[in-house]
Amino acid sequence: MDLRLPVLRGPRKPRRLPAAVAAVAVLAGAGTWTAVASDAAPAVHRTDRVMAVDGVRLDTSYFTSSASGRRPAVLLAHGFGGSKDDVRQQAEDLASDGYAVLTWSARGFGRSTGRIGLNAPGGEVADVSKLIDWLARQPQVRLDKAGDPRVGVAGGSYGGAISLLAAGHDDRVDAIAPAITYWNLADALFPDGVFKKLWTGVFFNAGGGCDRFETALCTMYQRVAESGTPDSAARALLEERSPSAVAGRIKVPTLLVQGQTDSLFPLGQADAAARAIHAGGAPVDVDWIAGGHDGGDLEGGRVRARVTAWFDRYLKGDKGADTGPAFRVTRTGGVDSTDGAARLRGASGTSYPGLESHERSVALTGPEQRFDNPAGASPPAISALPGLGTGGLAQLSALGVGVSFDFPGQYASFDSAPVTDDLTITGSPTATVHVTSTRDDAVLFAKVYDVGPNGTQQVLPAQLVTPIRVEGARSGKDVAITLPAIDHQVQKGHRLRLVLASTDLGYASPAAPATYTVSLKGDLRVPTAPAVTTAAATLPAWVWWLPLAGAALALALLLTARGRTTTPAPDPELADVPLQITDLGKRYAKSSDRYAVKDLSFQVEKGQVLGLLGPNGAGKTTTLRMLMGLITPDHGEIRVFGHAIRPGAPVLSRVGAFVEGAGFLPHLSGRENLELYWAATGRPAEDAHLDEALAIAGLGDALARAVRTYSQGMRQRLAIAQAMLGLPDLLILDEPTNGLDPPQIREMREVMIRYAAAGRTVIVSSHLLAEVEQSCTHLVVMDRGRLVQAGRVGEIVGSGDTLLVGTAGPVEEPVVEKVAALPGVASAVRTDDGLLVRLDADGSARRLVAELVRLDVPVESVGPHRRLEDAFLTLIGGSA
Repeated sequence: MDLRLPVLRGPRKPRRLPAAVAAVAVLAGAGTWTAVASDAAPAVHRTDRVMAVDGVRLDTSYFTSSASGRRPAVLLAHGFGGSKDDVRQQAEDLASDGYAVLTWSARGFGRSTGRIGLNAPGGEVADVSKLIDWLARQPQVRLDKAGDPRVGVAGGSYGGAISLLAAGHDDRVDAIAPAITYWNLADALFPDGVFKKLWTGVFFNAGGGCDRFETALCTMYQRVAESGTPDSAARALLEERSPSAVAGRIKVPTLLVQGQTDSLFPLGQADAAARAIHAGGAPVDVDWIAGGHDGGDLEGGRVRARVTAWFDRYLKGDKGADTGPAFRVTRTGGVDSTDGAARLRGASGTSYPGLESHERSVALTGPEQRFDNPAGASPPAISALPGLGTGGLAQLSALGVGVSFDFPGQYASFDSAPVTDDLTITGSPTATVHVTSTRDDAVLFAKVYDVGPNGTQQVLPAQLVTPIRVEGARSGKDVAITLPAIDHQVQKGHRLRLVLASTDLGYASPAAPATYTVSLKGDLRVPTAPAVTTAAATLPAWVWWLPLAGAALALALLLTARGRTTTPAPDPELADVPLQITDLGKRYAKSSDRYAVKDLSFQVEKGQVLGLLGPNGAGKTTTLRMLMGLITPDHGEIRVFGHAIRPGAPVLSRVGAFVEGAGFLPHLSGRENLELYWAATGRPAEDAHLDEALAIAGLGDALARAVRTYSQGMRQRLAIAQAMLGLPDLLILDEPTNGLDPPQIREMREVMIRYAAAGRTVIVSSHLLAEVEQSCTHLVVMDRGRLVQAGRVGEIVGSGDTLLVGTAGPVEEPVVEKVAALPGVASAVRTDDGLLVRLDADGSARRLVAELVRLDVPVESVGPHRRLEDAFLTLIGGSA
């Protein structure tokens, strides 16, 4: 089917929506001139405005160049969870190229008000029409007639959907370029009636929580999340917000860019859009990029250039603009040895092949097989891991790395013979199977693996699966399966393996146990799209000279690097030292004389709980980021167990880190969240030491509950358990008690003490001085980027053999007697606030706290006569 029609669109469409009744009021505005990089390009002017639209305030930015004359306009929409700032660079580039560009933060995002409506026709879609009204009144914008500007709309994900919806609801839109977006949101989140629970949870979390959405959407989400099964009302609510609802009214040139590594909005969504828009008579080009919502390369530069060319042709009327081929797909051609990135190459065709082009039959073999859906659908199989973003599992599968997992006894599999020549699959494979269940309904997850010779490697292309709901399965039923659309080359000698699993981590499966029986009913049919070839696209000249220029630049950098990129050899004398920092320095900017950290040196030993203290701006966070390999120091070095720290240094596998604000998928249990995180690391499951980490975190039976039911303290402990996976020898905790109440802080203190008790090391950065005083054995105090003092807590606070132990309630006399009998304790006396404990020469506050925890004494504070706060303020001179 050729979607690239030879007819170019005329200057205007015959009909137009009535003018909007409500005007857009400009509430505030401020302009900023921005000079573009090129001397030949005109300066770009940006004006920020907050516009009142039907009771909602929209934060907007308007970009125009200093060139004279009217020009076409472009509306640029941002992705879900983002704001107008995300598309600022593209807006400036388009303005420099001769467009008037308007960006805005959608309802509920950025500085815009209102509830999120998921592109509701009366909400976000109506907002776009009001913005078009505003553009029609601007003196820089070309008009086709009064109130009717020449305008295109572009955006990615959420912004891509509003591009399609705007074209369907407002016939003043002249061209669109949606990217990695949905055609039918109900099909995307409820494919075949199966709840895509992880992605839907990510969706609502990215919006700031259910309460930030329109009430109907929040209620729907809670209802479906609770039942695990979408109902007809839920589907209807999402369908009315989908471009598919206005399919017959989208009649403008459309450039569809869709991601191959995308389990949220897979290629089938763009295919449905292409077919519908083509049926309406509009030109449609389709571009399958390497990346997507699951990670990978989004090819930003190439895609932006193609969008600009698309608008040049259909908004400026430049018939000579090269808009690219009717169909293009990016293929992965190995790995660049210099940086580990995937090498990309393009294949193209003169027409869009669809998802069923030139199907080839591949015979499968395998007997009828029985397998179980376990109670609670746990443990689940793993395919995609939503929310990982760049570098996700799908990118690994494109490089031939198998990262999915099916549990034995929970799936059926059918294999082909080794293929006799290379086989490229472009589109959606199909198969038919017979399914019987011990219950009325069954939910299966179908996938096709590429299996290497002798079964040595099993790769799930793009980590994609197809969920299938089979109703009336108790009596047996033939089921036609359409598998996810992919572009994947199966090498000669490899096999194809069709797998049907009973569970998948990303989806809701029936909680009731069942047994499924599956048998084959025919061959696997795979689309090959032979007309899509690499020869169809000529390589531009820069492909040839850029590598040479890059090599010359790399050589120059190598000659001037002065050895800084060479990783120093490990120091065997420091092999047992968790951390040594020597003369560490980091400037605010390369050319600046101001230091965030300067001449910092200290050492941490095994078994220590080290508190990193300092006022705001002291350099604590910068130091931790350098320690974790996230940024590179300007001078000095950090050694962990004798190994110099560099980004990606192998020794970082011995470091665990918790950063304030860790997020979890709310509808998974605590254990499932941790298992998911560890699976994403690619390390063996047995190396996680999951049960040991959980025992230290002390979450107990709560691990089986959904994280959405957790208190803040439980979430913090789960986050620390995640940092403790693999039992790292060095654990870094940044503000672990933030937002916790006193009992929860006490629980967190016990977690840190238990972890270090086994000889491991903990570094904790906190602003709660009293808590640091009770939890830590040693301190490092920083101020203005420099070390002020380092040493044992007792040395810094001041010596003293009498400690005041504050408790949450009265301590019974038998407990007081047990405390008095502890080793290292000379005496213990009850007070109104707790206990007054005098230590003998062998006693220590750290040992006392550990023993009090063991005796279940409800400790709230432990302190000497001189508090850490007094010592801290003395050291930093009151600058806190």
